[in-house]
Amino acid sequence: MTDVTRVLIVDDHPMVAEGIQSILESYDDIEVLACLVDGVEAVEQAAALAPHVILMDLNMPRLSGLSATELILERLPETRIVILSMHDSPEYISTALSHGAMGYILKDVPTEEIKQAIDAVVRGERYLCTGAEGSLKPKDGETREALTGREQTILLELAQGKSNKAVALTLDISVRTVETHRKNIKRKLGISSTAGLTRYALEHGVLQGTGHEF
Repeated sequence: MTDVTRVLIVDDHPMVAEGIQSILESYDDIEVLACLVDGVEAVEQAAALAPHVILMDLNMPRLSGLSATELILERLPETRIVILSMHDSPEYISTALSHGAMGYILKDVPTEEIKQAIDAVVRGERYLCTGAEGSLKPKDGETREALTGREQTILLELAQGKSNKAVALTLDISVRTVETHRKNIKRKLGISSTAGLTRYALEHGVLQGTGHEF
């Protein structure tokens, strides 16, 4: 990666996008490639523009930031995507991370924190702004619904890229049973895609052990 970080801004609010652009252009080590207004443009232009980092709004017309993130990462897995949002609920944040985003910052963060987020994800580190990180911590008495032992086993199989049919054969259960477990796993983890399940398994060490490292 070069010394200059190429950044693409995707936000359907021109004032927000232009404000971020003017901030980032004051740094010598950042080049703003373009400001795009929706996820469709982002997907269409990402390969040609080859950004190192994409600052992606969540709620946009035509294609959401989450869908755009997943599509872009399928084609450009080395791209770092930082979600830029006004939503600080745990559901939004965990879902964004499960779709492959490396960072999540709220739109009201101090301007220098946007730069910190970019620098962090370029180094390969996950970055959550203070508000986002705080909202992910369970409140007193609140726990995320845990996976059962069987669900952990099936997650391990699915994360290795196996189809429902292959998992059913391996575990000697019906395909319908696998499908039911798969839906429950996605619901409990707040993950909506198979790629997200694989990323979750990698990040939590599931693929490195027996499938019970939660």
